[in-house]
Amino acid sequence: MSFIGIDPGMSGGIALIKDGSTVVAKMGVTERDTYEILQSYAEHDKPFAYIESVHSMPKQGVASSFKFGVNYGLLRGMLIAIGIPFETVTPLSWQRYLRCQSKGDKNVTKAKAQELFPHIKVTHSTADALLIAEYGRRINENGNSGS
Repeated sequence: MSFIGIDPGMSGGIALIKDGSTVVAKMGVTERDTYEILQSYAEHDKPFAYIESVHSMPKQGVASSFKFGVNYGLLRGMLIAIGIPFETVTPLSWQRYLRCQSKGDKNVTKAKAQELFPHIKVTHSTADALLIAEYGRRINENGNSGS
């Protein structure tokens, strides 16, 4: 089985883990780019996706919160349109499970992703997506919930 991890931020990423191989991409520049990334990942053994559950953040502007929410909804719609089943996961759940609670410091999750995926050049854009996909892989492998 293959697992997709999605960090839905505008500067987020999308990762695919399948049979020990990993593919990762920054969020597409356009909506069509993002759709094509997800569609190409769907060609891999009927993947299951985990998308980070998002909400507005303190001190985040109204326009920024709106764009974030639109992107999140668009990604969910793309998954449905392509036929990729998915679950949402909170940052606290996957970070706690992988022992990399960031408290907002992206360097924490980037370091953890680089530790787990030394063969990939991890960036701030791709780190969370990699870790979300790894979270999905592990909870399915272990047959338990990550909560």
